[in-house]
Amino acid sequence: MNKELKFGDRKATVPVIQGGMGVGVSLSGLAGAVASAGGIGIISTAQIGFRDPDFDKDPAAANIRAIHEEIKKARQTAPEGIIGVNIMVATKPYYAYVKAAVDAGADLIISGAGLPLSLPGLVKGSRTKIAPIVSSAKSASVICKMWDRKARRAPDLVVIEGPKAGGHLGFHRDQLQDMDALDYDTEIKNILTVIREYENKYQQPIPVAVAGGIYTRSDMDHALSLGADAVQMATRFVTTYECDAHPNYKQAYLNAAEEDIIIVDSPVGMPGRAIHNRFVDEAALNLHRPTRCHKCLEHCDPAHIPYCITDALVRAVNGDVDHGLLFCGTNAARADRIEHVRDILQEFRL
Repeated sequence: MNKELKFGDRKATVPVIQGGMGVGVSLSGLAGAVASAGGIGIISTAQIGFRDPDFDKDPAAANIRAIHEEIKKARQTAPEGIIGVNIMVATKPYYAYVKAAVDAGADLIISGAGLPLSLPGLVKGSRTKIAPIVSSAKSASVICKMWDRKARRAPDLVVIEGPKAGGHLGFHRDQLQDMDALDYDTEIKNILTVIREYENKYQQPIPVAVAGGIYTRSDMDHALSLGADAVQMATRFVTTYECDAHPNYKQAYLNAAEEDIIIVDSPVGMPGRAIHNRFVDEAALNLHRPTRCHKCLEHCDPAHIPYCITDALVRAVNGDVDHGLLFCGTNAARADRIEHVRDILQEFRL
């Protein structure tokens, strides 16, 4: 590890960040287990309060309560570990969720699905560290320039999310269909050049984690050889005993073949990677038109979308894998067994 993943008096002993997976796939169970085993555990705040009895009536309030509850439970599991949250910029009550995470004592906020330009001001005066997710040198430059100019600070960590990641992706569909042509290793090096500029300016280490397509130790070793300090990994953690998803969700990963991993269109116009199932086919035929709005994403118009992404993700995480959306990374088909988090992190220990 070139730079330590250290946040205050807490330090990761394994250079692995567990990626945030919503809805409900990475809550306190998974994040706490990862943090207690030496990695960085990340809770996804995406509709995190979906089990709250008042979720349908006031989803924002339910989510804020759940942010506090899940961070508290993860901290009980890993009192000395690093517990963070993933908060999407595209979330409607973004400011309120960031404030809740800070108030609940999150060590780290990782933020993508948009440019988190306002994030420094929202955490000012707190001990919570902040990390943008970037997919290009251009987005890294825009974020760093804005944080430098308006907040006089640099990121505490940067996550580079490549085209092999799961869920919503910051790439065009044609790029995802020919990933070799992207030459993403070169893009990673270009992003690192941008980050090192601000590292030098502020005379502080800025660890960089590479995400997307990380599944084995050799994948991490390749990322480190490019100059990264750590990796962020999500798909591998789905098929663990500690993952918060329903057993049916994990079994869908175990059952998936390479040809089942496809690119789908999200209701908000972004491409995403998921496991092909009955729901994907039915959504393409407009058989899942939304009947209510959960007020989750800024740029979602319920009157003109093929399905509600909240409902689709909730059905999946609750075990209805035929009628839900199963986001995944490119390596989902490699899963062949249920593992313990501690065993995975032992593989990645330097």
